[in-house]
Amino acid sequence: MTRASLDKQPHEVASMFDEVAANYDLTNDVLSLGQARRWRKEVAKAVNARPAEKVLDLAAGTATSSLTFAATGAYVVPCDFSLGMLREGKKRHGWMPFTAGDATKLPFADEVFDAVTISFGLRNVQDTDLALRELYRVTKPGGRVVICEFSHPTWAPFRTVYEEYLMRALPPTARAVSSNPDAYVYLAESIRDWPDQPALAARLQRAGWSKVAWRDLTGGVVALHRGVRA
Repeated sequence: MTRASLDKQPHEVASMFDEVAANYDLTNDVLSLGQARRWRKEVAKAVNARPAEKVLDLAAGTATSSLTFAATGAYVVPCDFSLGMLREGKKRHGWMPFTAGDATKLPFADEVFDAVTISFGLRNVQDTDLALRELYRVTKPGGRVVICEFSHPTWAPFRTVYEEYLMRALPPTARAVSSNPDAYVYLAESIRDWPDQPALAARLQRAGWSKVAWRDLTGGVVALHRGVRA
C-alpha cells in the first residue's frame, strides 16, 4: 500500500509497519531533521506520568516513547497492532509488557488507565472516531488523553514549503535510509490529508472528552491535543 486513503485496511497498514520496524526510529530522526526527539519530550511533559499510575502508550511501536513514562515510576503498557514493531521492541526492552491491540477494539477493561496517549498513530487508524471513544472507555474518570500527531502549519508560506518537502523531498530521503521507502510515500500523503487542529479537537469532544485543547509544535507541523475524561 503506497497511497493514503480514507478506507485504510488495518492488515495492510500493520504489514507496512512490520517492514520498517528495524530502522523506524532512526528513519524518523532523519526525516524529521532531529525534531522527533523534541516532540517526544513535549509528549512526556504533557502526559506528566507519575509513580504508580497506569499509562497506555498506544501505537507505541518499539516503545521508544514508553521508556520516558516508565522512568517516572508509572506502569506503562506499550500497545501496537504491528507485530513486527512489537517484536523489535521486545528485543530491545524485554522487561516491558508489550501488548498487541487494535485502536478500534482495545484489549483492556473499562476505566483502567490514568493516562492514555498516542503519538503519530491516530491518522493510521481506520476509524478515528471509534479509536477516540475506545481511548475514552479505557480511561479512568478524571484521567487524561494526550495525542501527538502531524498537523497543519499555521503560517501559510511555511505550510507551502512544508508540503513541498513532504511530497518531493521525503520520498527520496526515505529511499536512502528506510527498508521500505514506499511506506513513507503513504505516510506523507496521510499527513497531508489529516484534519487540522480545530477539526481534531472537535472529534475529541464528540468522543466525550472535556477540557479539550491543543498546542502547536514546530509551527504547527505537529500538534499536541489534550483532554480529560469527566
